[in-house]
Amino acid sequence: MTRVAVVQAGAILFDSEACLTKAEALIAEAAAGGARLIVFPEAFIGGYPKGEDFGARVGSRTPEGRKLFRRYYEGAIDVPGPGTARLAEAARAHAAWIVIGAIERDAGTLYCTALFFAPDGSLAGKHRKLMPTAMERLIWGFGDGSTLPVIETGFGKIGAVICWENYMPLLRAAMYAKGVQLYCAPTVDDRETWAVSMRHIAVEGRCFVLSACQYSVDGKAPIRGGSVIVGPLGGVLAGPRYDCECILTAELDVGEIAEGKFDLDVVGHYARPDVFQLEVNEVAAPAVKFQE
Repeated sequence: MTRVAVVQAGAILFDSEACLTKAEALIAEAAAGGARLIVFPEAFIGGYPKGEDFGARVGSRTPEGRKLFRRYYEGAIDVPGPGTARLAEAARAHAAWIVIGAIERDAGTLYCTALFFAPDGSLAGKHRKLMPTAMERLIWGFGDGSTLPVIETGFGKIGAVICWENYMPLLRAAMYAKGVQLYCAPTVDDRETWAVSMRHIAVEGRCFVLSACQYSVDGKAPIRGGSVIVGPLGGVLAGPRYDCECILTAELDVGEIAEGKFDLDVVGHYARPDVFQLEVNEVAAPAVKFQE
């Protein structure tokens, strides 16, 4: 059995230092409860500016909106960088795997990223959100197929799919084919339908789903939580909670996944590759390539 934790808490918008300090305290608290895997919400480092429009209209942007984006940019972190070093040290100090959402700064572009830290203090991988939703496309760039890791932890394979990426059937299929067992779903979607979607994914992928949502009453629009942990047959193991910051925990038996695969393996015996096939491009796609 493996104890896991899902952190439901709010980021401090525009203030990565404060976010990092809060994350360190929450990691310590979850690890003290015995968690070997600790999952944080989307955009926990850097924040999710729910309700902001950054002064954008079709065909125009305001000076005030540009200054707000500058503030958001300055509150993001480099990967790797001092911020990831702090998170890596927290993972090492508490001998835990950490999956945490961060706003990643790379040259002039921001990305909504999930970072993976191993108990030895290494940055084990990252996933950049492939498809920002609606107005998110104004402030975040698009990830590519080079950041779709599924990582062996010693107690199960972990991967991350961020917020509405979970509504992309082909992305889910790719993760199932990579053998994800502990499917992490960082989000800020606080609707009741989210927990229903997480249960569907657990049943479809025959995996454990750990979804961490922010909880915040600050800023222009509240985020009310709804974090949840679901078993591979769709049973809810913890949550959803909508009323407070909290840490949800559950004891997982990864062997239960085999029981679920007995009658449903959507990339194995329940697939029809003679009719349907998915091709995944995992090559990085930079805008500029230099050749010698």
